[in-house]
Amino acid sequence: MQFKAATIRDVAELAGFSVTTVSHVLNDVNGKRIAGSTRERIREAATQLEYRPNRLAQGLRSQRTHTIGFVSDLVATTPFAGQLILGAQEAASAVGSLLLLLSSGGDPALEDRELQALSDRQVDGVLYASMYHRIVSPPARLGDGPAVLLDARTENGEFTSVVPDEVGGARAAVEELLSNGHRRIGFCTDSADIPATRARLTGYRQALEVYGIPFDPSLVIAGPGEAVGGFDSAYSLLERPDRPTGLFCFTDRIAFGAYQAAAELGLSVPHHVSIVGFDDQEIISTNLRPGLTTMALPHYAMGKWAVESLIRQIENGPDSPAVHQLMPCPLVRRASVSTPPRG
Repeated sequence: MQFKAATIRDVAELAGFSVTTVSHVLNDVNGKRIAGSTRERIREAATQLEYRPNRLAQGLRSQRTHTIGFVSDLVATTPFAGQLILGAQEAASAVGSLLLLLSSGGDPALEDRELQALSDRQVDGVLYASMYHRIVSPPARLGDGPAVLLDARTENGEFTSVVPDEVGGARAAVEELLSNGHRRIGFCTDSADIPATRARLTGYRQALEVYGIPFDPSLVIAGPGEAVGGFDSAYSLLERPDRPTGLFCFTDRIAFGAYQAAAELGLSVPHHVSIVGFDDQEIISTNLRPGLTTMALPHYAMGKWAVESLIRQIENGPDSPAVHQLMPCPLVRRASVSTPPRG
C-alpha cells in the first residue's frame, strides 16, 4: 500500500493562499512581507496535512542532498560505537540531514567502493571514523569533497580532525591520585605503539612534574591491552616491597586485571591501593567493586563536533582551513580512589 504525500499545492488550497506565498512561508524565504496571521494559517494547514518538503526538489535548487556519509573501519564492533554514532546522528538531525552508516571492516577495497557509492549519491560530505585514535592515510577519494576525520588524524594534517585529548586525560587521571595524597604511582600501560600510549605516558609524566615528583621508569610496566596484561603488570608492581600506593591504568580492561592482581596479593581497593582507569567502558567500570574511577573517552562529543564541523565546511566552501580538535576527557569519580594507607 502506498500513501499519497501532501503537496505544497494541497497546503495552498487548504490555507486559501497562492502556491508562491505558501512556498515563501514554508521555505522561510527572506525579504518577503507576509502577515503573521497568513504565516500562521499556512503552517497550521501544513501541520494538518502532515506536509513534508520535497528534499529532492530542494536538493536540485540548493545543490545539497542533506545526507552525510559515515564511513568507518571497525567502529561498529567496539563498545563505544553507540555514543560515537549517536553524537553524529543527533547533530546531523539538528540541521535536517541524514547519516548514512557504512562499515568497511578494515577492507580497503570495500572502503573504496563505499566512498564511490556515497559520491554517486552526492552526499554533502563524509565522516571518516576510526575504531580508536590513530594516524591514518585516508583513501584518495576522501579528498574529492568535504570530509572530517573522526577519532583519527593524518601526519600532515590536511583534513579537519577530532581526537581525544590523551595527554590531558592522563594528566587529570594521575592528578586525581596525587590530589588524594599518593606520591608513588605506577602506570600499567599498553605495549602497542599507537598515539594513545605515547600521549598518556606524557600526561603521566607531566602530572608528576607538577607535583615535583621525579619520574621513575621502573614504575611504568607495558603489556597486552587486556585484563591479562593488566594483571601481570599490576602484580609485578604490587608485589614489590616498595609497592606504589596508586595505579594509573591505560584502559579499564587493564584496570580490571589490576583489581584481580591486588586481590591475588591480599590487597583491597582502595584501602591498600587506589586505581584509576581510562575509557569509562561502563560494563567494566560500573560493575567492578568498588566502582572504578576512570577517564571517559568523549565519543558522543567527538561525533557531534565532527558533524558540526563538517556542516561548516560544506557551507564555507572548499577553501575552508583544516581544524584539529582535541576533545577533553571527563573524569568519572567512583570509589576506587582514597588516601594512601598509613605506614
